[in-house]
Amino acid sequence: MGKCTFKGGVHPFDGKELSKDKPIKELFPEGDMVYPLSQHIGAPAVPVVAKGDYVLAGQLIAEAGGFVSANIHSSVSGTVKAIEPRTLATGGKCNSIVIENDGEYKEVEYVPKTLAELSRDEIRERIKAAGVVGMGGAGFPTNVKLTPKNPDEIDYIIVNGAECEPYLTSDYRRLIEESDKVVMGLKVALALFDHAKGIIGIEDNKPDAIKIMQEKTANEPNIEVKVLKTKYPQGGERCLIYATTGRSINSSMLPADAGCIVHNVDTIYSIYMAVIEGKPLTKRIVTVTGDGVKNPGNFYVWLGMNYRQLVDAAGGLNGEPEKFISGGPMMGFAMYSLDVPVVKGSSSLLVMQKDIVSHISSSACIRCGRCGEGCPSHLLPSKLAGFASRNDETGFTKFDGMECVECGSCSYVCPAKRPLTQQIKAMRRTIMANRRKK
Repeated sequence: MGKCTFKGGVHPFDGKELSKDKPIKELFPEGDMVYPLSQHIGAPAVPVVAKGDYVLAGQLIAEAGGFVSANIHSSVSGTVKAIEPRTLATGGKCNSIVIENDGEYKEVEYVPKTLAELSRDEIRERIKAAGVVGMGGAGFPTNVKLTPKNPDEIDYIIVNGAECEPYLTSDYRRLIEESDKVVMGLKVALALFDHAKGIIGIEDNKPDAIKIMQEKTANEPNIEVKVLKTKYPQGGERCLIYATTGRSINSSMLPADAGCIVHNVDTIYSIYMAVIEGKPLTKRIVTVTGDGVKNPGNFYVWLGMNYRQLVDAAGGLNGEPEKFISGGPMMGFAMYSLDVPVVKGSSSLLVMQKDIVSHISSSACIRCGRCGEGCPSHLLPSKLAGFASRNDETGFTKFDGMECVECGSCSYVCPAKRPLTQQIKAMRRTIMANRRKK
């Protein structure tokens, strides 16, 4: 049987050898913990604690501010020091709860359950109460995703184990080290739907993870491990759905419209923790890697801790790195400060000795067509970038510019080093803003 794939895509240097063989190491936080109230798509959470309150690890400190929102829990025990705006990894500011960590890690009492004793509504409620969101970066509330308008039409729950973004290895380590919990988390999600089958998609550059997951699902008739061709952006939602099911979606559709629900590996793990062990989302795995740190690795991190502690845990900096990226090099974003908190969507800290992009100068398009060949949405990025440079909304939308998934493939392959993705992304933001005004 051939490997599952999609048309288009690129093959950047993956850099995973720096950290893929490093087991997950628990990293205890130091100093104040900062919990932004917007760690998810949707309305900000609303504080339920006040300055001076003493809280326990696992205690609810902010509740969902609407249907599309998520609860936030303290990852440590300590005293609420302030509720004030704090800087995020994106560079923006967000109202945040600051807790002075007492170092004792006293926890609330958790209530474990078996899957058999829970109704579907109770499963969704436990996921909601735990504050579980998409942990691949999007941050969409998981209980909302698992409550589609037509649940009987859901055919597949897809676990995104591709981890196609270069350098990142946190999902890989989760599959290797905690495969049983990943499988159980998928079984919990499948229990919410009558006809759904589970798919775990893993790229073929992770043969040991594929073998382990195949062994763990050998006696699960409703779960299949599908081997994906290693290619970026194989883990993109549209690419993954097409590669594993042959179904297609566009910008006007949700995966549920194609009968699919997609979850990141860490999200599926968090579903298990919430439903079976009764524990809220207060920790996650973060890969700290790149040639700018001395000892790259994968760390089990308390949410709210400072990014500088991640660098220290990786042995400190190599010289004076020029680039710090939250996430991967293709879709992550550059950071100007490390004095920011780890949040639910923080998958990686990438530290690079050289900021290669800043030293590149672009030239005129040579009409080679490589950007179109690499585009997973089958667009003409060079033409779209031209529309964007002229602020031509009509032309941009006529050539399906809103279908761009902003993966960066076109910019990566462009021999003229044109910032195609950045131009298209800016135009998309302008069009969406104009539509909201109407």
